[in-house]
Amino acid sequence: MLNLDTFKTFSRAVALSAVAVSAIAFAGMAKAAPVQIFPFFQPLPPMAAPQPFQPYQPYQAPTYQTEPSEDQDAVEMPARFRRQTVAYATREAPGTIIIDTPNTYLYYVLGNGQALRYGIGVGRDGFTWSGVQSVTRKAEWPAWTPPPEMIARQPYLPRHMAGGPGNPLGARAMYLGGTIYRIHGTNAPDTIGKRVSSGCIRLTNDDVTDLYSRVNVGTKVVVLPMTERRAELGTATR
Repeated sequence: MLNLDTFKTFSRAVALSAVAVSAIAFAGMAKAAPVQIFPFFQPLPPMAAPQPFQPYQPYQAPTYQTEPSEDQDAVEMPARFRRQTVAYATREAPGTIIIDTPNTYLYYVLGNGQALRYGIGVGRDGFTWSGVQSVTRKAEWPAWTPPPEMIARQPYLPRHMAGGPGNPLGARAMYLGGTIYRIHGTNAPDTIGKRVSSGCIRLTNDDVTDLYSRVNVGTKVVVLPMTERRAELGTATR
């Protein structure tokens, strides 16, 4: 008859052997291919190395190449027509304006044998005039109403044009006596030094703004005739 104690000892040995064999088999499988217990969880990617701290840089809009503007800054003014202080002998009092029609200069008398000289555009053939007038009115960005005589010659002209950069009177105007003539700016700076107007005196917008700041209502204006042509009056002093 089988001894009960012997049977129990034998059963324990068999069980331990089975456990050992299973452990060895499982270890071999683990070395061959690791088993994913939860295959629906994907491993996290490796974290990137931290980047060095960059100080805040304000946004800067990109720059673009633009076409040259057509304003007076885009026009290369001949040196002799640039605003400059010159030696100028005259008996007129300081503050007087002298229009040298034949040489296309305007002089603002400073006194002590000096004047501020500006390049100007004057009346075309048949439209120049001469005499003494005074400034009776000043206007900034003046409106333009062509006189009937001008419309009769050029019926395509507007009957009225509001002031602004496109207005042919430019940035400033100084009206002379009771005449139709003015000293004014222009939106066509390439006409400085030429005879193109209907009798008005034109300067660049920059120059007429400078002159406007010096001139008062009542200022005397002397307009020299075309026949009184004198070579290069005024030598630059600075």
